[in-house]
Amino acid sequence: MPTNAPPASPMDIAPLTTLPEWRRFVQAAQACPGQADGLDLIEAPGLTLDASGQRHAPALLAAGQALLQARGFDAQRRRLLAGGIVNVTEHRAAWHTALRAPTAPDDVQAERDRMDAWVRRADAERRWRHIVHIGIGGSDWGVRLAVSAFGYAGTWREARFVANIDGHAIEGGLAGLDPRDTLVVLVSKSFTTTETLENGTRAREWLRAAGLDPARHMVAVTARPDRAHAWGIAPAHVFRLWDWVGGRFSVWSAVSLTTALSVGADVVAGLRMGAAAMDAHFAQAPLAVNAPVRMALAGIVNRSILGQGSLNIAPYDSRLVNLVPYVQQLDMESLGKSVDLSGRPVGVPTGPAVWGMPGTDAQHTFFQWMHQGSDGAPVDFILCSQADHHWPSHHRQLLANCLAQREALMRGKTLDQAREECLAEGLAPAQAAALAPHRVHPGGRPNHLIVLPRLSPYALGALLALYEHRVFTQGVVWGIDPFDQWGVEYGKVLARGIVQALSPDADAAAEASAHDASTRHWIGLLRG
Repeated sequence: MPTNAPPASPMDIAPLTTLPEWRRFVQAAQACPGQADGLDLIEAPGLTLDASGQRHAPALLAAGQALLQARGFDAQRRRLLAGGIVNVTEHRAAWHTALRAPTAPDDVQAERDRMDAWVRRADAERRWRHIVHIGIGGSDWGVRLAVSAFGYAGTWREARFVANIDGHAIEGGLAGLDPRDTLVVLVSKSFTTTETLENGTRAREWLRAAGLDPARHMVAVTARPDRAHAWGIAPAHVFRLWDWVGGRFSVWSAVSLTTALSVGADVVAGLRMGAAAMDAHFAQAPLAVNAPVRMALAGIVNRSILGQGSLNIAPYDSRLVNLVPYVQQLDMESLGKSVDLSGRPVGVPTGPAVWGMPGTDAQHTFFQWMHQGSDGAPVDFILCSQADHHWPSHHRQLLANCLAQREALMRGKTLDQAREECLAEGLAPAQAAALAPHRVHPGGRPNHLIVLPRLSPYALGALLALYEHRVFTQGVVWGIDPFDQWGVEYGKVLARGIVQALSPDADAAAEASAHDASTRHWIGLLRG
């Protein structure tokens, strides 16, 4: 179980910008060419990381290693992997690595075995033709990602996902299903999540309206089984989470019950194996060839030194459509902080905005901005060497597009090159001179290329753990807590009061002083 050893006092963490190691890191990054010649390849479990498109030089790497040492990275990494207190503001562990460890703690292994047995029994009995997965955020995106990645060609069970509080979401999630052959999976760590419980209530009513006992058709995954039991879930249908599992790190747990039912327990096992292998790499590989660490240092250069405000995720595999929101939540909920552990401003820009979509769709959507916009953004290109379909020409074109877009972002095109290109196309010199500026590409856009052999559960698990550990490492350098989410909580508190104010019988006068003028206006207009 997680250790109770206290963390270093937050007050012991020096402001980042006062460290001489930080100043030397900044100087090394600024002195480094935008993209140095030569390959910079890092081999890791399940994937190869090509960092050739980032600033890289021996002096920059040495400065980064010194900075990590100054921030106590080794001790922080050991604490994370041993289940020590790393979520300082909430005084708890973030021990998601235990959920995928080959030799897991006894209670984790027992719950793993219990879920696997439950799935095997359901499969043997051919029960539950339809699965309605109700959860939001970390209780949704990882499962949605795995099901879309490995069930894209269809499975004998249909999985639907309901997250949003909008009534259209649950209406669409249940529409056309046979309730007699439907299992509803409620996922909420606290079992107080407003969206999940409200949507769960509608699903329960739907089952009752069909003359069914909801207890036989509903399952819960939660850290509060007592609340699930009180809500009406049978004890045998409640699977356990732990307080030390953050929602955005929970895909390795029984949260993936829907994954196991939809695309197979072997997929869940493969995801865990790949992630565990990346955990070992993160723990043991020298920093110079440690893939998550190298990604983290490059990201800090891009965000905190070069001022890049966002990070684009470009998976060149349509099955990874849900990887973008998964990484978006992981990164922005973890690193969207502006004060360090002592409560002081960090002093440099921290977590970027994360966005994107699969290529080649992205090329026809926003790559114009990426190539020639005034800002651009660093890119994580992701591709699979091998396809799992039978149309090699498609895969060749996909690979070519990925490599070409990356090369164009790196190399760019000068004015002279653009002019010569125009002349070669037969334009008159005056026409070429006029058109050439519109065909200039600045180039020098930072990027990573992540290459998976193929999209296996093992490779996807390794990829997700790569991003987890990259986020953790950046949090260590910036001196922030990547495991809390106080910014999310404030809006929830305000929403509870506004829900009451929108009730037809609300006391308008009493509510008037609680909100700003615009909010009061719309509460009054929308109440009813």
